[in-house]
Amino acid sequence: MPATTAMRFRNGAVAISYMSTLLLRLVDRGKVHLDDKVSTWLPHLRDADRVTLRMLAGMTAAYHDYEVDPLLITALYRNPFGEITSEDQLRLALDRPQQFTPGTNWSYAHSDYVILGLALEKITGEPLDVALRRRVLRPLGLRNTVASQTAAIPRPVLHAFSGERRQFLGIARSTPFLEESTFWNPSWTLARGAVETTDIFDLSRTAIGIGSGRLLTRSSYREQIDPHLGFGHPQKGCERCATLNRRYGYGLGVVRNGSWILQNPLFGGYAAIESYLPSKRISIALATTFDESSFDAQGNYSRYWTTLYSKIGAIVAPEDPPLTG
Repeated sequence: MPATTAMRFRNGAVAISYMSTLLLRLVDRGKVHLDDKVSTWLPHLRDADRVTLRMLAGMTAAYHDYEVDPLLITALYRNPFGEITSEDQLRLALDRPQQFTPGTNWSYAHSDYVILGLALEKITGEPLDVALRRRVLRPLGLRNTVASQTAAIPRPVLHAFSGERRQFLGIARSTPFLEESTFWNPSWTLARGAVETTDIFDLSRTAIGIGSGRLLTRSSYREQIDPHLGFGHPQKGCERCATLNRRYGYGLGVVRNGSWILQNPLFGGYAAIESYLPSKRISIALATTFDESSFDAQGNYSRYWTTLYSKIGAIVAPEDPPLTG
């Protein structure tokens, strides 16, 4: 079935930018400070007295990323329709010590945003989906972005397909393999209340609204988009520690690629990019699904959607295109 612009799909990490925007709106209103300790709201969470809200939002809190934990990967590949609860996420995140002294390195960790989601619920006194809807989604005019904690997706649905379980299922390279992944359970992906579906129009509105800092004061917007170039370093025992650079920088809940501000989710047969170039007021929004040729013999995705994004960016902003390589 051909894709149409009316179809709904999962937005994955795009919701991370909504969560950081919610946090910064609370900062702007004097409800919290970025350097407040997480233990203020989650006193029983391990190491919460060593971690600040800023560290969670900027992914410098040093928690093990449950998403790359072999126990989770095995559970998801064994039964992609099963539910993963917040308790499951936290148990996996905390089954190892913090990977470095909090605030001294950078490591992409979904765990940080699961914990931030719990803190935001305490701070606002509302379920996370309600707080996001009232304070971020509605003000940005995102009418078709909704919390979807279960496998359900509002109609019409953009169907997704995956070959990533090939190796796990022991399917020979010579055997054609592609399975529908549309209704795999997304509960593992992010904080409860921030697992969402959207459409391509809201993806574009997100790129503009978040990328321009529409909901934030100037100082909070600068905090959010600062790429922290040169910060972080690879470290033994840390799965995702890295040095931030011009090709991939990280602020508070947003990725920086050169001058572009973006989020780029990939999971369960869906990939997307929403990106904004402030100097030219240009937004790009794209969502892709995959066919059999998109996966190698180990079930790894090709990166075509990022190539497509770069080609589009080079056409609409030839003097300041997205950085590749």
